[in-house]
Amino acid sequence: MKTLIFWLAAICALTFGQSSIAADQNRDSDAVTYRPDITFTLRTDIAEGKLVFVGETDAIGGKINPDLNVPEGAVVQINLINGDGAIHDIAIPEFGANSGHITAKGAATAMVFRATRAGKFEYLCTLPGHKAAGMFGQLIVGNPPERAKSTAIDVAQDPHAVGQPVGNRAPKHLTLNLESTEIDGRVSDGSTYKYWTFDNKVPGPFVRVRVGDTITVNLSNARNSTHIHSIDFHAVTGPGGGAAVTQAAPGQTRSFTFKALHPGLFVYHCATPMVAQHIANGMYGMILVEPEGGMAKVDREFYVMQGELYTAQRHGTPGLQEFSLEKLLAENPDHLMFNGTMDALIKTHKMEANTGENVRIYFGVGGPNLPSSFHVIGEIFDKVYEHGTLSSPPVADVQTILVPPGGATIVEFKVDYPGRYILVDHALSRMEKGLAGYLTVSGKANPTIFNSKEEIDALSGH
Repeated sequence: MKTLIFWLAAICALTFGQSSIAADQNRDSDAVTYRPDITFTLRTDIAEGKLVFVGETDAIGGKINPDLNVPEGAVVQINLINGDGAIHDIAIPEFGANSGHITAKGAATAMVFRATRAGKFEYLCTLPGHKAAGMFGQLIVGNPPERAKSTAIDVAQDPHAVGQPVGNRAPKHLTLNLESTEIDGRVSDGSTYKYWTFDNKVPGPFVRVRVGDTITVNLSNARNSTHIHSIDFHAVTGPGGGAAVTQAAPGQTRSFTFKALHPGLFVYHCATPMVAQHIANGMYGMILVEPEGGMAKVDREFYVMQGELYTAQRHGTPGLQEFSLEKLLAENPDHLMFNGTMDALIKTHKMEANTGENVRIYFGVGGPNLPSSFHVIGEIFDKVYEHGTLSSPPVADVQTILVPPGGATIVEFKVDYPGRYILVDHALSRMEKGLAGYLTVSGKANPTIFNSKEEIDALSGH
């Protein structure tokens, strides 16, 4: 407590003497000193497996990444105390406010600024990876008007939508009806994009058939589309994987029939020029051709695909994100995601399992350009069916699996310990562009598998 009082006193002395420029950079005289109208104190910490800010004072005490409410025009001081020993800072870019770095546990810093306009603004730690790890919250100035309810469709594909296993049935004739659409979809809170989809989801439906099945595909292009669309199944043996005969203009339906000759996990996508644009806009999915006798039973199955958005606006920009041909050709996406949106597997859909269960992930890369080094932080894949093949034996005990654009893999692992496990592309800077998902495992902790001092203290009552 003495340490906290000491640092708060030091912060106050520093900010009261130096806050004139930060509080109002448009003043003619730097000699004017401003006393804050409202002060908040936050502490950095680790909670629920994330880096966070925790409130230290008054109404925000103990709250994780609390909302900070202030009147419009108020001079605001935010104190930050280092509670975890890592390097941190705090900033509110919209007001040009930022603190210095704090580099040791117990260190402190502060920033002072004037909240010159009403609205909702983000505060965050600007260190690389820290926002993605959870260090951000909301400053609410005045009484901002409620945003009109967005009409954007949530395109995020449910990772549980894996279809019905084929079991031990004989081959049969199936019909697959798909619709290509062009819709305003939600990218993240406050931002949208004109997605091109199969059945209004990104990725499109997970198709599940058996080797030897005969499948008739009917592709209908929505009447309100403005582009021709088609479909190319990598599981098809035939011209263009079906694309040559499914080029459908708006309002048209094109059909073909194929026989599934090879078991495995395969990607499908639109193949209308320019093909890369159609894929980048969301037109991809996967088809699983199960072997004779079907797949072995597991406790949990999930459908996950990695994709890219190429936009004129930078990642994190609110509003409509517009397609950028220049960035597509340069292979430089501003947004990378699992299952269609920035938070599809973080907020929109929950992937959950219990300790002792076996998990299978059907993973593919829609692309169109970047490969993925697929990894689950804190887990090891017991089995990996490389390249999605089901004709070759799986590889055992794999940490990370490389999947090319238009490629797929199947990974299986037993979850032995509770906690949050993060799905990533191990090209980890891509987390900054949105590429992350959570698998939450519940159950009893086994200290012979993993333990920490914090757990030992908790168990002993300290």
